[in-house]
Amino acid sequence: MAIPSPGYSVTLRVEMPAEGASTGGLAAAVTSAGGVLTALDVTESGHNYIVIDVTCNARDDSHTAEITESIGKLAGARVRNVSDRTFLLHLGGKLEVNSKVPLKTRDDLSRAYTPGVARISLAIAEDQANARRLTIKRNTVAVVTDGSAILGLGNLGASAALPVMEGKAVLFKQFADVDAWPVCIDSQDVDEIVRTVQLIAPAYGGINLEDISAPRCFEIERRLRELLDIPVFHDDQHGTAIVVLAALRNALKVVNKELSKVKVVMSGAGAAGTAIAKLLVFSGLKNLIMFDSSGAINGSRQDLIDSEWIAGNTNKEGFTGTLSEALVAADVFIGVSAPDILAEADIEKMAKD
Repeated sequence: MAIPSPGYSVTLRVEMPAEGASTGGLAAAVTSAGGVLTALDVTESGHNYIVIDVTCNARDDSHTAEITESIGKLAGARVRNVSDRTFLLHLGGKLEVNSKVPLKTRDDLSRAYTPGVARISLAIAEDQANARRLTIKRNTVAVVTDGSAILGLGNLGASAALPVMEGKAVLFKQFADVDAWPVCIDSQDVDEIVRTVQLIAPAYGGINLEDISAPRCFEIERRLRELLDIPVFHDDQHGTAIVVLAALRNALKVVNKELSKVKVVMSGAGAAGTAIAKLLVFSGLKNLIMFDSSGAINGSRQDLIDSEWIAGNTNKEGFTGTLSEALVAADVFIGVSAPDILAEADIEKMAKD
């Protein structure tokens, strides 16, 4: 069962009798329903009643309803309103544009815009390298998606992808002070996506491909790398691979094992799995067995369309058994496919540490 998460944080405005036990009763009601209480705030009080904002984390929407029902059963309680704090955070979007230069006088305007800006345009026309020095290009990334593989939700389209891309842009700004902007393309045609990104690329210093389904994402990335003179980064491939390698290196240090000597079993051979495999092999891993929905990937499989590299660079001994059998004496399991595919007994078969 999922556990309560800040992603389902809600605030319930509750009217209660003006009694000392009211707040304690609210806390007990939330806890008994399985919620995680994070705040109790008295917002209004009268001679006979008090109004309390009860903030808590739930598992999902149905769990929020259970918590609301539990509070509603308290003597004298009346739930006035339920606010979803995640939806409130997204009202109006998560991004805005701010000017880095003041426009307080006519002189400021003359330099930032016309007529002074014409001199900057001429300097760039004379030498394209000036674009990185004199515009936002040097610190701006386009976060590009077609909405075909949004988080774990699937193909929801370009509009539904926008809040996710906004969030990624916020991460760029918060953690790296890089200005990023969502580019949600209303097409899932490879040629149209490539051409669109190629046309807008002059304004950006890098392209971050995000939540584009496999196998199209591989071709889009490859073609853009060939066409553009700026970095092209596919988050679902390269981002995932980088954090897996970092985590694995640290974990192996803890148990005193070397990457070149461990046995790794991986479930999932899509965009993330393929990129993880390539980076781990490049970093020295020699014993890797990968599984897709049809079983172990090896050179004898005739149904491989986008996994030729995996077949040629992993599973050197040609293992053909099940995932459970592959885990015998394995040091590491990496899961980038589906949930609940391992049993406790599978973990027990793995190597020490």
